[in-house]
Amino acid sequence: MAIEKFTLHKDIKTEKWRLEQEGSDRAKRTFETKQEALSGLKTALGSNGGSVSIRKVDNTIQEERTYPRSSDPKKSKG
Repeated sequence: MAIEKFTLHKDIKTEKWRLEQEGSDRAKRTFETKQEALSGLKTALGSNGGSVSIRKVDNTIQEERTYPRSSDPKKSKG
């Protein structure tokens, strides 16, 4: 079963943080702040979870997270 992929990034027009599924232009969920988004990722992804690419304001990748952690296909340090 493939893991769904998401991106968390700041929308320059609305100044909100958007969680979008790969291949979709619609936000699965929006957040007022990045801290709020990071705290709510697990809930926003639901029981199926997924892999999230977290972006900085300049749109460079900050980190990637997988929920639930047991679904992470890459077993490595870091």
